[in-house]
Amino acid sequence: MNDFYISNLKKNAKIHFIGIGGISMSGLAHICLKEGFCVTGSDSGSSPILNRLEKAGATIYKGHDAQNCVGADLVVYTAAIKDDNPELVYARENNIQNIERSIFLGGVMRDYSDCVCIAGTHGKTTTTSMMSHVLLAHDCDPTILIGGELDEIGGNYRLGKSGCFLTEACEYHSSFLEFFPKYAVITNVDADHLDYFRDLDHIKETFAQYAALPGKDGFVLVCGDDENAMDCITKTDATVITFGIDAKNDIHPCAVYTKQQQMCFELETEAGPLSVQLQVAGKHNLLNALACFAVGKAMGIAPETVKRGVESFTMVHRRFERKGMLNGALIVDDYAHHPTEIMCTLQAAKSIAEGRVVVAFQPHTYTRTYTLLTEFSKGFYDADEVLVFDIYAAREKDTGLIHARDLVQKLQANGINASYAESFESAANALKSQLKAGDILLTMGAGNIFKVGEMILE
Repeated sequence: MNDFYISNLKKNAKIHFIGIGGISMSGLAHICLKEGFCVTGSDSGSSPILNRLEKAGATIYKGHDAQNCVGADLVVYTAAIKDDNPELVYARENNIQNIERSIFLGGVMRDYSDCVCIAGTHGKTTTTSMMSHVLLAHDCDPTILIGGELDEIGGNYRLGKSGCFLTEACEYHSSFLEFFPKYAVITNVDADHLDYFRDLDHIKETFAQYAALPGKDGFVLVCGDDENAMDCITKTDATVITFGIDAKNDIHPCAVYTKQQQMCFELETEAGPLSVQLQVAGKHNLLNALACFAVGKAMGIAPETVKRGVESFTMVHRRFERKGMLNGALIVDDYAHHPTEIMCTLQAAKSIAEGRVVVAFQPHTYTRTYTLLTEFSKGFYDADEVLVFDIYAAREKDTGLIHARDLVQKLQANGINASYAESFESAANALKSQLKAGDILLTMGAGNIFKVGEMILE
């Protein structure tokens, strides 16, 4: 049980963040600055996120060195930080309190009465971003922490003054079990992060523990169309509200259609029928919007306000982000890095493409690529051409177990037009001459594959 309280820290305490440039860590650092704490942090490079932190008053160190922690009262680190990190070693050897990011975030939540946590294997960032629009439309002055950049709040965080706190809830390393949601959302449950979880059953067991967190006074909002997600709510004492396309759900559309390449649907509400026209495409975004209506029902937000919020949502950066045009072809970047996410994104692209759908895909982590190789090989049927780049290692080391060429062979065996791409530069140069009016190029993956689109547009 997480017993950390940020409010128990002494006034003007010095908090050091190892890996402060991370999307979640940076938001937490801003919250600490707002609360009057002295904030320092280290990271390996430079970025606009770090520049904003420095302007806000944080001290940023480039690289990891034990001296960075001298004088710290608390050290916060992410699950990706290894035990031999010199700053973490120093903190532990000198009896400086040190906690993992999720525990710290849970400690921040304790100061808020209405915590909304968005969990699920896929779609957390998009759903959290869409819900941000709803809460802003509701004018409740929320504090928001997102795993992406949202234009509506000018970045990845918003500091509010009310008791409302909205954040993503990541299942990796069971992090979300350190949180204190009053409203716990489960968008879907799928096999992923198998470098940590044993199997799908282990994942479902963990989500079941998450669903129990709100208790009898809270709410669980779950996608009733997802069998795995529904398996996770059998032991919760919270009030359960289901959402989905099927009419069995508490929140479901009575009609679904497209208009001007956008997803539209109708809901029956107590005040009568409500027509909603999203600015984003794809069935997955319809489900994201329905999740927002479910949260709105639990929080007592008027359906008309939820409608205004979801209709104002365009997209978070790196989630079907339209980057520009070249010769009449649309360049889109998307964070999708799991087979299910890839299929949903390609379906959305196919629904609006007038020409071909070309994918520049960068697999993310060796473990995921190896354990889900068969699933990946079946995830690109809606693509006309797939370029596969070298695997983005992230937190892992290359053991030689899997290579991008292995995925290419699997894709080709399934009749998909796939090839191995040697480099970003060569692929970008080739695509410049190959893309035609009406085509969509999707740069896809959780690494730095977005650079291919930038090279093309340059």
